Amino acid sequence: MLRLNTFSGIFTLRRQQRESILSQSENDILLLKGHEIESLLSGREREIIRAVRTAYETHSQGDSSIPHSIFLRFPDQPQNRIIALPAYLGGERGTAGIKWVSSFPGNLANDLDRASAVMILNSTATGRPQAIIEGSLISAKRTAASAALAAHYLLDGKEPAELGLVGCGVINFEIVRFILAMQPDIRRLVLFDLNGKRARHFEGQSLDMRPELEIEVVGSVHELFGKASLISIATSAIKPHIFDLSTCAQGATILHISLRDLSPDLILCADNVVDDIAHVNREQTSIHLASQLTGDQNFIRCTLADILLGRAAARRDSESIAIFSPFGLGVLDISVGKLVCELGVRLGVGTIIKSFVPDSWTAKSQAGQSSIAVP
Repeated sequence: MLRLNTFSGIFTLRRQQRESILSQSENDILLLKGHEIESLLSGREREIIRAVRTAYETHSQGDSSIPHSIFLRFPDQPQNRIIALPAYLGGERGTAGIKWVSSFPGNLANDLDRASAVMILNSTATGRPQAIIEGSLISAKRTAASAALAAHYLLDGKEPAELGLVGCGVINFEIVRFILAMQPDIRRLVLFDLNGKRARHFEGQSLDMRPELEIEVVGSVHELFGKASLISIATSAIKPHIFDLSTCAQGATILHISLRDLSPDLILCADNVVDDIAHVNREQTSIHLASQLTGDQNFIRCTLADILLGRAAARRDSESIAIFSPFGLGVLDISVGKLVCELGVRLGVGTIIKSFVPDSWTAKSQAGQSSIAVP
């Protein structure tokens, strides 16, 4: 049975039917643009982290479906790709959808973002599309929320004062925002980027966000490793370029967000935590390369959800370097996407496109029959 939400003009199904984003007609669709999503999610870091945690736990408990991501590659442009991430997430955030996200690193030279994306959310009752959402902001924020959640648990009670960032793009900028929400004792950022201009821009943006931060730009990855025990790596690297972690502090925590920076030998020596073993062990990630070397995946200790649910300890020991390698699960996108749609509905943000989906063939046939005069 449907009920009408009079504030938003949006229909919702009962909670047990896991629906919340149906418009006045099932032929309508909700459109949320980038600036609207940015406004809706501003200052909601902890809500986003909760949505990401719920998605991890629900997936780990088996109430989800995540087919392998599909990578569209270009034969003459190995650095570029477009990825399709379909997913279904059950539980309290039950919804289904797909993210279509591109990564074109060359955009940066033209002052364009590396990534762009669009998301579609579908009804789990009828399969009909319910929302079209700009996806790059959701992708960046769910990635940052995942990193902040992993850092909080892998630190296992430690409260570092420094955060090191390898790669000064939007992903690491969002990671700063989300980690500061979880680790308020961080007072200092250490930055490294091959492009000094990007590092300086990152510094200015970070100070605009948190003026009291101390920020140092360093000249190499290894110098950065020696200055921070919590490190986030988010680059556009397509193959390993870091082969030595000897300058890292004992018990350091590395958030290996871009997945292909660390050599497989480094992975094999670390305490490895991932988001999903089957997903991350493919597409020439550092985890995949390590698996090819050993012929197994026993070097992966557990998933983040295992730690969240108390099935595994936060760390293997206090001396090893812990590395979190998240492939980026589609359930995180649709969980945050659903949160955005619910906020849009509640706050009256977004555009309803009327009659986006055509009337059903059956309904039109019945209407036509009813209009035929009977002699």
